[in-house]
Amino acid sequence: MDKQSVLRWGMIGCGSVTELKSAPAYQITPGFELRAVMGRNLEKVNDYAQRHQVPKVYTNVQDLIQDPEVDAVYIATPPDSHKEYALQIAQAGKPCCIEKPLAPNYQDSLAIVNAFAKAEVPVFVAYYRRSLPRFLKIKTWLDSGSIGEIRHIHWRLVRPPKDIDISGGINWRTDVEVAPGGYFDDLASHGLDLFAFLLGDFVEVSGVALNQQGLYTAKDAMTAAWLHANGTTGAGSWHFGCDRYEDVVTIYGSRGKITFSVFGEEALLMESDRGREEVFIDNPQHVQQFHVENMKKHLVDGTIDHPSTGKSALHTSWVMDKILGAI
Repeated sequence: MDKQSVLRWGMIGCGSVTELKSAPAYQITPGFELRAVMGRNLEKVNDYAQRHQVPKVYTNVQDLIQDPEVDAVYIATPPDSHKEYALQIAQAGKPCCIEKPLAPNYQDSLAIVNAFAKAEVPVFVAYYRRSLPRFLKIKTWLDSGSIGEIRHIHWRLVRPPKDIDISGGINWRTDVEVAPGGYFDDLASHGLDLFAFLLGDFVEVSGVALNQQGLYTAKDAMTAAWLHANGTTGAGSWHFGCDRYEDVVTIYGSRGKITFSVFGEEALLMESDRGREEVFIDNPQHVQQFHVENMKKHLVDGTIDHPSTGKSALHTSWVMDKILGAI
């Protein structure tokens, strides 16, 4: 693309993720513009557009995709609609960014990636932790050998049920038709994708997944073991019906270990034969800011290859389906 051009984005969906995390990042990134937003409820989408100063509003997906003033499209809807919208965008020949997970299962994710490959158009996925300074610091520690050879990674994520789970309220995140793994799909996908970024692709994955609580149709308890291509072993457990919240990742090396949280912003801790180091790195106000800026560097400037693409997200979908026993 012309390095002087402005890339005009259209956004499908105007839910909570777009309020602070993502949409403002498109608006503050030089060279990007959020030109249009689509939502099925006209009153809601008009309110959103007025509050966020988005000039164009649609209630029909195809109208937004075909708008000649929309150069690229961001899909910010629940996962069960990603494939339908993504295939239309690929057919239109426009770059796309899709909220994570890429799709509810590996086969739908593969169909999306293949469609964009056939169209020879870039597709990105909002696994934004690959672009956050907090996690790039961990990658620097690992790549520089600060804890020696990497041996093992372990993640424990446990959380009490939410009020909506107990009440039986409508929640797409626990609807098996939308998110077969429930909160695992929404949350664990971030960490598993991050681990592939930090340590390389998974080559072997096995897991156990079940519904322990019976509060909703999706699964709520998972345990997994895996192997990365570099020989690092891994294990994880995700339970969404416990009495407390814990989010702890530990990477063990031959000369030390690194401890951090996937979702919290507490200190990164490295303990090695050279001593103990704590580093605090806050996330930006709009947490997808660096992810979006990297798309601009990829699409407009041509200076980098974006770290989170359809291909990398497809791998994460494969890992998740292996843990859920879907493949």
